[in-house]
Amino acid sequence: MAAGGFCKLPNGTVVVALNLPSPAGAPAAVRVLVHARNRARALTRLRNLGLRAVYLRGNAEPPTPDEVTAVLHHPDGLIWRTAPDNGVTVIELWHPIRTLLRQSAART
Repeated sequence: MAAGGFCKLPNGTVVVALNLPSPAGAPAAVRVLVHARNRARALTRLRNLGLRAVYLRGNAEPPTPDEVTAVLHHPDGLIWRTAPDNGVTVIELWHPIRTLLRQSAART
């Protein structure tokens, strides 16, 4: 089960944030942000990309305002970066989801 959360925006859409184990098999986890009409559609977008066992239970780690801004300014509305480890934030830019999927396909 993935840790994460969501926030509802004033226009009715949601931003879902999930901490997932890296699909590329790397030791580091990733934080994925998805912008969609509702939570179910956000999770469906991830499942359609091949991340089949993605569920959101609860709202323990909702997206921060900076994360919401980042995903809203991305044309795909689906981005990722390395998850903070033990609360230590690493300065890393957000990446489009296709780069993560490309890395995992190259390693298999």
